[in-house]
Amino acid sequence: MEFIRSSHRRRMRSSPLADIYPFAVQFYEQPPTDNISLQDFENFAVERLKLLKTVETIGVSYIRGSEPYNKKLESELRKLKFPYRVSSGEKLDDYEMRRKDHISHFILRLAYCQSEELRRWFIQQELDVFRFRFNELQDKQQEFLQHNKLEYQTIEAEERELQKKNLADASGYSFIKISEWLFYKVYFTDVLELVRTRKVFLKDGFVYLPHPEIAVIVLNEFRQRLSKSLALASRTLPVVQSDERLQPLLNNLSHAYVGQDYSIQKNVGKISLEQIDGLAAKSYAPCMRQLHKALRDNHHLRHGGRMQYGLFLKGIGLTLEQALQFWKSEFIRGKVDPDKFDKLYSYNIRHSFGKEGKRVDYTPYSCMKIIMSNAPGQGDYHGCPFRHSDLELLKQKLQSYKIPPAGISQILDLVKGMHYQLACQKYFELTHNAEEVGFSLNHPNQYFIESQKLLNVGRDIKKESSQPENQQRNQGSQPTRGTSTCVSKPASQADSADMEGLEELLSDVYTE
Repeated sequence: MEFIRSSHRRRMRSSPLADIYPFAVQFYEQPPTDNISLQDFENFAVERLKLLKTVETIGVSYIRGSEPYNKKLESELRKLKFPYRVSSGEKLDDYEMRRKDHISHFILRLAYCQSEELRRWFIQQELDVFRFRFNELQDKQQEFLQHNKLEYQTIEAEERELQKKNLADASGYSFIKISEWLFYKVYFTDVLELVRTRKVFLKDGFVYLPHPEIAVIVLNEFRQRLSKSLALASRTLPVVQSDERLQPLLNNLSHAYVGQDYSIQKNVGKISLEQIDGLAAKSYAPCMRQLHKALRDNHHLRHGGRMQYGLFLKGIGLTLEQALQFWKSEFIRGKVDPDKFDKLYSYNIRHSFGKEGKRVDYTPYSCMKIIMSNAPGQGDYHGCPFRHSDLELLKQKLQSYKIPPAGISQILDLVKGMHYQLACQKYFELTHNAEEVGFSLNHPNQYFIESQKLLNVGRDIKKESSQPENQQRNQGSQPTRGTSTCVSKPASQADSADMEGLEELLSDVYTE
């Protein structure tokens, strides 16, 4: 893959897109060799990341393969303009979507090959997308297999007739169906899932696999190839990371936040300090509820906790003056006298509001940032309780929050599956008596806002009478940018930079 200046026109390939991408589903065997701008590189990656996070949420909310699951996933693929099925009258736009699908997959490979946990998550989501697309091929599945040189031994008609009763008994299908279908003879180790559930006929170490079940073996092949490619990419990653244009972006993508920008304070001055304890009990995500309780109990938080909780409070609407008052009143109840607080802590609070140092207006931490960075140590209270807590301690904490036993089991199952944000979303549903919340939770400030919407039925939080609304506006805060999709941009990114010479670099990563 090669990069060009964004002002340059993209060069068209000599071979037609239809020849390169004949199907809406791909095995991603060959890396792309396109010329794209660095801006397209980032945009493609973010759009695919949105897709995979949505796939994760759908996979937990619905039964995979069910009609509601398929409808929801089809809707999301269409919304994000990713291919999902072969249409009768394919247009250039269809092939452009397949091209984006191809490029974005390889970009995220680089971002998600960096640890075993990231690789496992990436493989699972890509597997779910592949399964859906492969099933959508329907009568073109055989053609797809031949195109990708996946040829499996079929049994002769005579043998099928001879084993007809055994095949019917094992699969539960009628004799008519069995007479119509192809059956493949594969090693039982390739389809252990079907052997375990006794859905296929097994003889002499071989499984007689009916064509409707061919997806099982194709999915295993896709998983093995992707796993091998990710391991290969991880070994050669230093070559790519040596490029200063890509390294910050790739590191950021693995824990990128792709939701609303909560650095924009819509409720500035509308929350009083007296309300915070009540809001913490009703509308705080567990990570912030944990920090608030630790602060009240110990009258102190370490730096990681102060940053995580302080930026959250800023995001829900506390002004700089309120934040200084809040932290100072709590700290002086501990072992910090007022003068010491002013010298050691007040600067950092002003700094987080963009009033000191480089005047950067810091953004509240997203779920992915909390989960993936700065794990808490002994004596710390920051981090994600679902990611960083011992399961038994987490269970006790949920019991103290009056979560019913059945709900606790659901949450712990999600945690064991490493679905930490979905576990938090399940906690939200249980504490708000909501069957289906209708959003994908990915930010503590989003949790707070959605909670207030439900609890207040659209009413604004009571405005603090002693705090004029325009006081914060006169403090030189950054201009409001409106509701937007927010992804951290690496400082090294610049469209005017020299974009040439990366095709060979990226091709090396995916070639043994």
